[in-house]
Amino acid sequence: MAMLTDSYKRQVTNIRISLTQRCNLNCIYCHKEGHIGESDRELSPIEIERVMRVAASLGVNRVKLTGGEPTLREDLVEIVEGIASIPSIEEISMTTNGILLENLASRLKEAGLNRVNVTIDSLKHSMYCQITGHDSLDSALRGVKSAVSAGLTPVKINFVVLNSVNDSEVQSLIRFSSETGAILQLIELVSKDDNNEFYQKYHYDLRTIEDQLRKDATKIVDRVMNKRKKYLLSNGAEVEIVKPMHNTEFCSNCHRIRLTSDGKLKPCLMREGNLVDILSPIRQRATDSRLAELIRQAVRLREPFYKSSSTRTF
Repeated sequence: MAMLTDSYKRQVTNIRISLTQRCNLNCIYCHKEGHIGESDRELSPIEIERVMRVAASLGVNRVKLTGGEPTLREDLVEIVEGIASIPSIEEISMTTNGILLENLASRLKEAGLNRVNVTIDSLKHSMYCQITGHDSLDSALRGVKSAVSAGLTPVKINFVVLNSVNDSEVQSLIRFSSETGAILQLIELVSKDDNNEFYQKYHYDLRTIEDQLRKDATKIVDRVMNKRKKYLLSNGAEVEIVKPMHNTEFCSNCHRIRLTSDGKLKPCLMREGNLVDILSPIRQRATDSRLAELIRQAVRLREPFYKSSSTRTF
């Protein structure tokens, strides 16, 4: 099978599918998965499965389901079952705030979901409410525990580190993840414009934390996706660092393309103006070969947001 490869020699093996723009939280840092404008158009389970069958025929073998909040889709189990029916798909994962996960975890596991990332940006009720706009921390924590019990492992806890807001809780989250059996992902606040007031106020430089993790780690692992570092600590905790800002290595090792909730292929989270509509052709009865060409077109449009001087196209 010929692999999807962009003009910067990056193979595309992952797709991140936003299932909806609806959400039951209102996080202060949310980038809406790069979605621009408002749209209530959403792909049906059959349409999602069709896109994935075509993408899989081109070499895409990993899927991440996101939102908005994906658990707000009443047909989420059906969506997972459809994707899981594709033989060459090696992994289906989901990013969620965890609030509705407690009653869904076992059903999603049975449907074919392999693992979940649950966003927990504070273990303090008041701080969690300040960041998310809702006091739903207990529900989210029950969601984490239910995911672990259901075998949606490894469960990852996403923690966006915000300067002078939750940065003092890093050690607490490391302990919690270790006790829960989850992996902690410390995520850098991102912005297309790092001169804007919000970014300047809340961005936290993860280098300080990473320096300490490097000293404490019993082992350091380089992940294939974005060359992210994972630090294994003596207390059993595993901590990953997600640091995209001004990180040319992160971009040069990106193997992902995105599908917005309203059916557009998005070559890069940070770039605008290069979307490729795939849902309209589906609803106009386009052939699979036409859909495959649209996916190839989106891949050809991929360009690292941060490029080193040595970055070259074919």
